[in-house]
Amino acid sequence: NMEAARNITQGRAEMIKDFRDVLAREDIDAVHISTPDHWHAEIMIQACAAGKDVYVEKPVSLTIGEGRRMVEAAKKHNRVVQCGTQQRSGTHFQKAVEIVASGGIGEVTMTKTWILENESPNGIGNPPNQDPPADLDWEMWQGPSPRHEYNPNRFRQFRWFWDYSGGKVTDWGVHLMDIVQWAMGMDAPLNVCATGGKYSLKDNRETPDTVHVTWEYPGFLATFTNRVCNAHPEDGDGYGIQFHGTEGTLYVNRGGWTLTPETGPDNKPRIPAQSSGGSEQNGPHERQFIDCVKSREKPISDIETTHRSTSACLMANIALKTGQRLEWDPVHEKFTNSDEANELLDYEYSKPWGV
Repeated sequence: NMEAARNITQGRAEMIKDFRDVLAREDIDAVHISTPDHWHAEIMIQACAAGKDVYVEKPVSLTIGEGRRMVEAAKKHNRVVQCGTQQRSGTHFQKAVEIVASGGIGEVTMTKTWILENESPNGIGNPPNQDPPADLDWEMWQGPSPRHEYNPNRFRQFRWFWDYSGGKVTDWGVHLMDIVQWAMGMDAPLNVCATGGKYSLKDNRETPDTVHVTWEYPGFLATFTNRVCNAHPEDGDGYGIQFHGTEGTLYVNRGGWTLTPETGPDNKPRIPAQSSGGSEQNGPHERQFIDCVKSREKPISDIETTHRSTSACLMANIALKTGQRLEWDPVHEKFTNSDEANELLDYEYSKPWGV
């Protein structure tokens, strides 16, 4: 709705329908990609080829294959790419990561992440397929994805349809697992398995309403839990990250972090209890992108790092779809034990799109 967009900006922003017209302009130095996920790769790769620096939202891609091509495009054209995992720019997240990485809670053998909500019983509803609104170019909106009749939920609730996104596993899982991999000094798991399904919601979403993922990394397990039919909090919060170490547990989310010590043989805390409030993330993250555009330094959420965080979540969805425990080769970015799973690492774009 171009008129609504114009009103939001009070007429200060120029309205352009086709992203290619923006990329063709020599007075544009950088672009911000906040489209549905299925457009991220196509636009970013074209932007890099056009000499633009890029801020791209997470998850950076719809498939692992796309993500690798995005990394290569940024390298080939020497572009600065900041990704929308803005928690990395929060000083309290940085402190939490420092504590874990430095051994401040001992040896971490398990991490736990979750996002919990209750949309029951009707979720996003069941609107019928219908003609698209007159001001929506439905063909263009679908872009590289497979073609479907217009449905209001495919448009407004795209995150819950496989052709456009990956459900909560990629919507929130990337934010949470990005911090896990950062703190633990890892960029890929050894293997992954996932269970779940659409058990309760009576809507037309395709992604699960309940899912549990387990990754094995060298030396520790990581889990992600999402349910959208029950919002009972885990340890007092509806979302968060826990690092379970031999000396204590560190819990962090956007509101702050808390370190709870383990009790030693003498019934005394093994380490001091600590806590901190939250910090701003969005503003500093966007500011750092602009600073890196000027300095040409690598941003804190560079494309390679965020591709790896996104990949962990994308492979979880592949494990869910195949019902298999999948072994991962991070060098070649392939599964070593499933041809079926490898078929889901990429997809054929609808014409004329293709990166």
